[in-house]
Amino acid sequence: MSDVKIIAELRTEFGKGAARRLRRSDRVPAVLYGHGTDPLHLSLPGHETMLALKSRNVLITLDIDGRKNELALPKHVQRDPLKGFIEHVDLILVRRGEKVVVDVRVVTVGEAAPETLVNLENPTVAVQAEATQLPERIEVSIEGLEAGTQIHARDLALPAGATLEADEDLLVVNVTMAPTAEELEAEGAGEVEEAAEIAAEVEGEVEGEPVAAEAGAAEEMPSEQA
Repeated sequence: MSDVKIIAELRTEFGKGAARRLRRSDRVPAVLYGHGTDPLHLSLPGHETMLALKSRNVLITLDIDGRKNELALPKHVQRDPLKGFIEHVDLILVRRGEKVVVDVRVVTVGEAAPETLVNLENPTVAVQAEATQLPERIEVSIEGLEAGTQIHARDLALPAGATLEADEDLLVVNVTMAPTAEELEAEGAGEVEEAAEIAAEVEGEVEGEPVAAEAGAAEEMPSEQA
């Protein structure tokens, strides 16, 4: 697993205005909590934090104001929906030797049998592992697998020291027959026909609205003249 060290500073200002000022200075507001301790409000360097969070389940050693080091895992990362920059990070405090539950990325390796389609039904699987030995990925071999093959969570070869926390029957990989050219063509034609029907219905509704309005106006005219 990835293990990085980040120099953090304690925050003394709070609120949206203070958070905006931090971000303008290329820093990220964060909160560290866990183990029954009072939450620590921190300021993290923007660039180093962005690089660290590119790895899933990264273990972060926080050097807080040069006075003490704490181990932490990212719990929740809030990003700007348009620009993608990190707006806020929730960090959970962990101890060496402690076991935690995390979602680990599933990666397929190899090539399935010809004319098959490999569907990764669940791209992550929950496992329990020691906080300083978290797996980065779980590899699943699909080499030569035929259509109809299914790989469930119970079938996964977990890294040493990790135990499965997900439902054993969770479907992870599903190998099916790849659609033929004729099936794809028929599916495409069906989608075009459906889109045309929807467009015709919308057009009919739009065209019907002025007629109804004119009819209503005509009914009201005699009373207005009276």
